[in-house]
Amino acid sequence: MTRMDAAATRLAGAARGRGADRAVYLLSEAANHSMLWHGINLVDAVVGGPTHRRAALRRSVIIAVEQAVVNGPVKALVARDRPDPRDDHPHALRAPRTSSFPSGHASAAACAATLLSRDLGAGPVWWTLAGTVAWTRIHVGVHHASDVAAGLALGRALAGVAAAVWPAPAGVGAVPPPSRCRKRTNTG
Repeated sequence: MTRMDAAATRLAGAARGRGADRAVYLLSEAANHSMLWHGINLVDAVVGGPTHRRAALRRSVIIAVEQAVVNGPVKALVARDRPDPRDDHPHALRAPRTSSFPSGHASAAACAATLLSRDLGAGPVWWTLAGTVAWTRIHVGVHHASDVAAGLALGRALAGVAAAVWPAPAGVGAVPPPSRCRKRTNTG
């Protein structure tokens, strides 16, 4: 873990100041409190019709519960120190006050990407966005790579549990459940 954290920190340090800093900081800030994911759900609710509104509301509730679990009891159990604070932030950054492990941004991103992929398809789009959000936390210096990796795994797992407990509304889903895929035969 220490080697992975150190390697990612070196990579992020080498990438800083290369022109993408503003976009990286903006994306990291946009994902605060899962607002990026709730915004995507809002767009789906507005343009998708009644079934999509129910699915979007479901996704936002699941993400909110996931964040309460991760940023509450899970972080309290681990209580890991954050990386040494950087004094050279070129852009505004909200200073996190919770434990570093796991990354709440990464867990919300994985949870959202899992649910959006299942509901809307286009998995590579959602996972690319989720991975980018997760990387921003290393780039801006507020998380270790292992925090981010654990957050991604935890967010994906919690989304899977939530989807099993609270399935998407009928008519939503990139791939219909197996019961809807059966070929109907006419026996009469």
